[in-house]
Amino acid sequence: MQRVNRLSSPGRDAPGLADIAGGELSALLHHRVLAAIGAAGGWLAFDRYMAMALYEPGLGYYARGARIFGTGPAGGSDFVTAPELTPLFGAALAAQIAEVLQLTGLDEVIEFGAGSGALAEQVLGALAGRGTALRRYAIVELPGALRARQQQRLARFGDTVHWLDEWPPAIEAVVIGNEVLDAMPVKLLHFDGRAWLERGVIAAAVESPPFVDGGASHADPGAAVAPAGLTFADRPTALRPPRADQALPGATVEVHPQAEAFVATLAARLVRGAAFFVDYGFPEAEYYHPQRHQGTLMCHRAHRADTDPLAEPGTKDITAHVNFTALALAAQEAGAEVVGYTSQARFLMNCGLLDSLGDADARMLAPAHKLLAEHEMGELFKVLAFARGVPFGSAGPLGFRAGDRTHML
Repeated sequence: MQRVNRLSSPGRDAPGLADIAGGELSALLHHRVLAAIGAAGGWLAFDRYMAMALYEPGLGYYARGARIFGTGPAGGSDFVTAPELTPLFGAALAAQIAEVLQLTGLDEVIEFGAGSGALAEQVLGALAGRGTALRRYAIVELPGALRARQQQRLARFGDTVHWLDEWPPAIEAVVIGNEVLDAMPVKLLHFDGRAWLERGVIAAAVESPPFVDGGASHADPGAAVAPAGLTFADRPTALRPPRADQALPGATVEVHPQAEAFVATLAARLVRGAAFFVDYGFPEAEYYHPQRHQGTLMCHRAHRADTDPLAEPGTKDITAHVNFTALALAAQEAGAEVVGYTSQARFLMNCGLLDSLGDADARMLAPAHKLLAEHEMGELFKVLAFARGVPFGSAGPLGFRAGDRTHML
């Protein structure tokens, strides 16, 4: 799951931290979170905590340099993304990219959150195989550890690949992002049956460990006190989620101001070109359905999921599903045209993935099934596209010509 947090310069790994064990890094991050809580007056908004847990330089999950992408826990990875499963994913996306480049005469691709570099490698190879000329493939990646790995993996493409320290003021390119939106920090809102509250993080009270003296237990004034734990606390807020009137008492849901700001900024700077984002999520009506009253926040480590983002910060991924309606509206209100929204399965099939299977090794069948099957990634993952100045015509972009669901946003 490839991640971007802020919209400016990349994070730099803190010096001297690369060789410290993961548990020690987590302890250091824990202390830094406690300091941030103190500096904030004793209560830290969850989105600020999530940003630290994922991106704190040298300590956050994506900034500590550990191997996190892969196909299984045996190699030390935590989760798998579509490009890690099969190069057929990147080849299909390249077909959509090639169409936009041909229609516009553009020659640049910008990828946000390139992760391991697998998708960039696949897209660059597939475009070259199609004879599509590309002047530049630019990557916006915050954690320095990820950027270093990408540079090593993509070295064979020479000067075609560049890394950007900041956004271009005007964008004329095809923009892509795979599993980048779901790890942008979210705010948590809780409904107690009477009022909406914002959920944040506080330091849990900790007592000195007892000692035994003559059979009686006493607090030892000289004993070292363990660092305070972390726990949730709510406070009143004027924030409201979409469809707040449908919430059940006890509901806890996410809102996505950072992701919406990211999309709005991108759409505003998009002079000419198209943007395609692949991620897991729902349209608003499904996202805030009363049956989903505990939200979508989830953690991932060693190919297992858990629901405690406060435990061992920095050692696991923290994600939330995407509200595609909010992101489509953000793009539209910034002046871009929403040109497609569909399932990952339909998008990949429209872009020729099934045709590619005819020439593929038999070992490609199982990964392709995972990408397309409804009970795997095919339905949960969606593709959202917005554009400006691209003459798609009445048929629309290649990836959405059958099964478009823009009307459901």
